[in-house]
Amino acid sequence: MNTHTRKNSLSRLVIGATAGLALALAAPLAASAHVHVDPESASAGGTETLTFSFSHGCDGSPTTALAVDIPDGVGNATPVVQGGWTITRELGADGVPTRVVYTPDAPVEDGLKATVSMDVLFTEATAGTTLAFPVTQTCAAGETAWTQVAEDGEDAHDLDAPAPLVEVGAVADDAGHDAAAGHEGGDAAGADHDADASSEAADAASVTSTDPLARWLAAGGLVAGLAALVIVLVRGRRKA
Repeated sequence: MNTHTRKNSLSRLVIGATAGLALALAAPLAASAHVHVDPESASAGGTETLTFSFSHGCDGSPTTALAVDIPDGVGNATPVVQGGWTITRELGADGVPTRVVYTPDAPVEDGLKATVSMDVLFTEATAGTTLAFPVTQTCAAGETAWTQVAEDGEDAHDLDAPAPLVEVGAVADDAGHDAAAGHEGGDAAGADHDADASSEAADAASVTSTDPLARWLAAGGLVAGLAALVIVLVRGRRKA
């Protein structure tokens, strides 16, 4: 292999390594350039605190507002108050928020992580479904609508601006759990009561069995004391 060939091979190696490094760095950055929701699963019929987070602006421009649309199937959404943010709500006819807008007191610079939260009640009808919470990120210059949802057969990772998704599971069996807990608690309380009763009965039996002996000992002590007093009196008279 001549010098020219070796230089070409080295150049291709350097270019390939550089491209690979660029892809390795770009993949995590692209994955992080979303609005995330945590947790990504919840139980139907229960309330879950959802936290929406982001660490980017709009093409580098700082974030000035984050608006979360509330999907159908949500029984209620209660924003969590936190310092540094102003919260406004758009309410539906039933009083349930249809959109919650979080506005920071100061724009959130690109590259800084920020979070907003809300307590969400998932109705029992949402069991076995996946709900999208579309988010509109408004910036000092421009905005990004994180509203895309993958169609059947489409890879969600291929979406440019995916909406945060929450997978809703089966109805939480809190009532059955509480009932079982109450039943177990009742059994435990009954067992404790029986144990206390048995202990009290044993103590009572012990007192009953020891009381006659105590009475006899007390009586014997009294007799012995009287006898000693009589002896002292008699001896005193004899000396006199």
